[in-house]
Amino acid sequence: MNRTAKKRALIACFSLAGCFTAFSFRLVQIQVTQHDAYASLAADKHVARQTINARRGAIQDIHGEPLAQNEPVRTVVADATLLGDRSEVATLLAPALEMSHAQLMEKLGREVYSQTLKKNIPAPYVVLKKEVPENVASDLAAALTEHKMRGIYFEQEATRVYPNDQMLCHVLGYVNGENVGVDGVERTMEQFLRGHDGFRYTERDRTGKEIVPYRGQERDARNGCNVRLTVDMGLQNIVEMELDSAIKQFHPKSATVILMQPKTGEILALANRPNFNLNVQADVPEDHRRDRAVTDMIEPGSTFKIVTTAAALTEKIVHSGTMINCENGYFAAVKLHDHHPYPDLSVHDIIVKSSNIGVAKLAIQLGDQKFYEYVRRFGFGERTGINLPGEIGGTVHPPHKWSKISITRMPMGQEVAATPLQVVTAMSAIANGGHLMMPQIIHDVTDDQGHSVTQFPPQEVRVVASKQATDAVREALVDVVGPKGTAALAHVAGYKVAGKTGTAQKLDADGHYSHEHYVVSFVGFMPADDPAFVALVLLDDAQVTHDKNYGGMVAAPIFSRIGEKAARYLGLTPSPEVPTGAVLATDFRDQ
Repeated sequence: MNRTAKKRALIACFSLAGCFTAFSFRLVQIQVTQHDAYASLAADKHVARQTINARRGAIQDIHGEPLAQNEPVRTVVADATLLGDRSEVATLLAPALEMSHAQLMEKLGREVYSQTLKKNIPAPYVVLKKEVPENVASDLAAALTEHKMRGIYFEQEATRVYPNDQMLCHVLGYVNGENVGVDGVERTMEQFLRGHDGFRYTERDRTGKEIVPYRGQERDARNGCNVRLTVDMGLQNIVEMELDSAIKQFHPKSATVILMQPKTGEILALANRPNFNLNVQADVPEDHRRDRAVTDMIEPGSTFKIVTTAAALTEKIVHSGTMINCENGYFAAVKLHDHHPYPDLSVHDIIVKSSNIGVAKLAIQLGDQKFYEYVRRFGFGERTGINLPGEIGGTVHPPHKWSKISITRMPMGQEVAATPLQVVTAMSAIANGGHLMMPQIIHDVTDDQGHSVTQFPPQEVRVVASKQATDAVREALVDVVGPKGTAALAHVAGYKVAGKTGTAQKLDADGHYSHEHYVVSFVGFMPADDPAFVALVLLDDAQVTHDKNYGGMVAAPIFSRIGEKAARYLGLTPSPEVPTGAVLATDFRDQ
């Protein structure tokens, strides 16, 4: 071999040795020095942590009818690192997802910064659209497969659906975009409803398909519990229909109806107006979302007279037959009027005739402190404790803040601010013999297998009046609905009804009581001897003429219609001694 050939051979050998040395150095660098970084990059590329979403628990009525439930949907996501022609993908997806080509191109073109590569790379996870119906997702997946397009995935999700739209909206509440309860039972029972998500680590091949045998660590999701309400949707439907009719007839600013089981405190139905559709959350005014049964304060008017009378009877200051001088209609010392000039009335008839003067004199005999104690004992001035958000306690001022005439105004429901729920709860205490029950809206909670998790049994708060006193008040309330009372239009044919009307003047901007704007109400129970329910009907600022703007003429007939339908629904046995014809009175006025 000549000198030149040897030289070339040496150069070739050294070159090959140098190349192998460089490759070996790089191999050692990749396999040892940068092993963790490249392993992480491979994992990011092929291994993903997949969330296993827990199913949110359902909300049901007392009979198990679904009121809030989950509907399966898909979330369409893209791995831009696996996409081919983005424009073709966007063209295919746009019609099905109801998005523009430009919107999809913007999302598919997103980039993220890679710490490993120290540069921007196509985003491996981009949410294109949420809540895509199952059938749309299935058709879209088939089309992608047909066109051999990869990098688009469909994650299983669920959306919250309310089958009854507006019905019971203020009780149920709703969830936000993250499926977290933000109002109503959805909020107060969030800890039971939400469940706990699980996860799994999956590995995908170069086409993006999961390699099932290579699944890694996995933890199952724990689904949320089901919450059963005390509400009976049969009664709720009756209430909602009659309330809608009342809105069309009287056009009030707002209205509330509550049905309660007096022995247990269970809410059987609850509705407010204005209301809203739970399935259409966009542009709903905040005023429509408010649960007025627990958030609005009203002066209860004459419905409050039951508190004063029960207190005086319990303290045995008087009995039902005790005669009270009603000053012929005007109590000059405190400038207090009655609608009719009564010289003397029994305690029984003070309720029946709704005498402001008579009930004021009962409170005076009780005295400031004792009267205040009974007002608080009946639950006014404190939250009832119902499992609904936003409840307020109302306003009851202590005696040291009263004026000289407060003791004569509070017994007729002025200078007191109460929620509708407090009023119906107080009447329930009269109906059940003197026991103040905590209002219940939740009956029980069960897991997704139907096993009991927790229950909400009836809770007695305290005894507020003697049974002898409440029996006497109940007898008077029966006559309120008779021909001599202010609520004859609350009569339900064939049933003995007890109740009390209320007509509360609203305060004007200058702080004086208006003679044009009223909150009218009727709160009663039936059958009077063994009540199946107590119902409150309340309308704020009904659009009627001044001579008809009374609880006995506006709210009482609504109660009658609800009571008649509820009696049929519940299968209540009529009372044979009660006439089936209409009972008419000559005067419906009260304060």
